[in-house]
Amino acid sequence: MRFGKSLKARLAMSYLIIIIVTLVITDIALASVLRSYFNNNVRDTLYNQLSVSTDTYERYYSDATLEQNVANDEDAFWRQSNAMVQIISTEKIVLLDSRGNRPQGVLDADDVSTALEGSNGSMIYTEPSTGEKLMAVSRPLTVNNEIVGVLRFITSLRGVDESMRLIVTNFIMFGIVVIIFSTIFSNILGMRFIRPIDKLTKTAEIMATGNYNVVSVKMHEDEIGKLSDTLNHMASEIKKKEELKNDFISSVSHELRTPLTSIKGWAVTIKDPSTDRELLEQGLDIISNESDRLKSMVDELLDFSKFVSGKITLEKQEIDIRELFDFIRNHMENRAFRENKTLIVEKEEDMGTVYADLNRVKQVFINLLDNSFKFTKEGGEISVRMKRTRNWTDFIVEDDGEGISVSDIHKVKEKFYKGKTSNSSNGIGLSICDEIAIIHGGELIIESEVSQGTKITFRLPQGA
Repeated sequence: MRFGKSLKARLAMSYLIIIIVTLVITDIALASVLRSYFNNNVRDTLYNQLSVSTDTYERYYSDATLEQNVANDEDAFWRQSNAMVQIISTEKIVLLDSRGNRPQGVLDADDVSTALEGSNGSMIYTEPSTGEKLMAVSRPLTVNNEIVGVLRFITSLRGVDESMRLIVTNFIMFGIVVIIFSTIFSNILGMRFIRPIDKLTKTAEIMATGNYNVVSVKMHEDEIGKLSDTLNHMASEIKKKEELKNDFISSVSHELRTPLTSIKGWAVTIKDPSTDRELLEQGLDIISNESDRLKSMVDELLDFSKFVSGKITLEKQEIDIRELFDFIRNHMENRAFRENKTLIVEKEEDMGTVYADLNRVKQVFINLLDNSFKFTKEGGEISVRMKRTRNWTDFIVEDDGEGISVSDIHKVKEKFYKGKTSNSSNGIGLSICDEIAIIHGGELIIESEVSQGTKITFRLPQGA
């Protein structure tokens, strides 16, 4: 198992680290509490024995001085305890201990100082010569409420240490057992979490090969389940985009083939020496028109490529809206006449200006009006008008043509999307118009109803 590579291993290690840290902290806390408990028991026992000894002294030996009592009946001080006993004067001089020794010098111990101040004192220390841990407790000896010395009991904490070693050993053994079971449990739990991720990874790997028909099976309603749904949705969207792209390529190929076929056919006809003048001129006109059509499609594809790559730049200027509407009318009225459709361009005396890229704005109008003419039947009406609000300038292109279905209206601005009617083209016209609106800081709003017509608002910000 390589902990740096496997998510399951890292998950198991995380559980183990948490458990080990918890065990260590718990064991240290319990050991500290137990040691404190044992020490307090030893201290309380010594205090009880001290209390009996000092009470006995005050009751039966208070008539003589401490030194006299030590000389006359020294064992009276340690009859109540098995601990080592020290009898200490008020000058902190050890008068005698239960071993019969008289240590030289002043005994400067904290518990003795506390006892000479009138309180019980205690301390734990290590005997320098043996390294043994000892506990000393001291209590003042009083006669007529006057401190005449200190009685000190000293006992070894060897028993406490042995008990603590046994307890710590048991804690360690218990911890090892817990860690072993935790390791097994962590791996089992890790497998439970990792299994859906493994399946998700395998599904993603299959999708990476280009097979978007595979479906990720959601195992639980959790974050991984949500990720599974997201992966399926992503695959579905990629599949749709692939289908749209293939339809787009097929459509573009067909549309490019049509003018090329016409150009090729008329080139062969013109090459024939027997072709008369009238037919020659007709062929040249068709070749010219088809070449223009071919150029328009290629220009549109190049524009689309620029928008997709983010390399499009704008050359903004103040555009006189009245002049723009004149251009629209002049450019499209011949087509309206040929197709027997009504084109209404609503102009006013003072229409103001808008700050935008003139060529791109014209491109939007030409695309929108081209769609309106395509989807409006003979005798239909197409209108262009302007409406100003406080922050926006809206250019509205409206027709009473076929309209757009509810299922299509949210898709028509998508790249490569081609409508279901025979008039639908390569699926990038409205996408380009939408991109132009966006990079100007505006938007393209489409409202439509089947058989009732379509209204498209090309919205630009004031002072854009």
